[in-house]
Amino acid sequence: MTAERVIVGISGASGAAIAMRIVERLASIPDVETHLVVSDAARRTLDLEHGAGAIDHLLPLVHKHHSIADVGASIASGSFPVRGMIVAPCSMQTLSAIATGRADTLLTRAADVQLKERRRLVLLARETPLHLGHLRSMCAATEMGAIIMPPVPAFYHLPRTVDEIVDHLAARAIDLLALPSGPIALPWLGQ
Repeated sequence: MTAERVIVGISGASGAAIAMRIVERLASIPDVETHLVVSDAARRTLDLEHGAGAIDHLLPLVHKHHSIADVGASIASGSFPVRGMIVAPCSMQTLSAIATGRADTLLTRAADVQLKERRRLVLLARETPLHLGHLRSMCAATEMGAIIMPPVPAFYHLPRTVDEIVDHLAARAIDLLALPSGPIALPWLGQ
């Protein structure tokens, strides 16, 4: 069986725990090859929210870590087949760049490739409150095929800890890629 390739982009918004958990969850799924690209601002946020050197926790979990400046990396080409991409968290600056086609970093170029190739692009847009420009960027990205997933927690599974909330958000984002291994998030069971 061929591995499913997934790109994880981390941009510089609060919520680094979600990105870390997405990478951890992907590493636990057989036959998933994870490619990671991290913005400079995201490195700073990872260090602020998880301590100096937080990126070092992620690197052994991914198949390939790509430099944000390497716009010639494999993930910058539509001829490099991937299942899709998750940007978590997705800062408003990154969302705006994606929505306007400004592919000047590897993160935004890889996202642009997902859109042009009609692959899944999941953006965990992280800002609150939102102004009209944020909303318009979300609409533009959605019209181009992106999936906007603000990291809004679900409470139907009765989480008791922040880690449980983060884990569920990560699982939901991964499920939006429709990997052959099937869904991993706890479903709503209804009444």
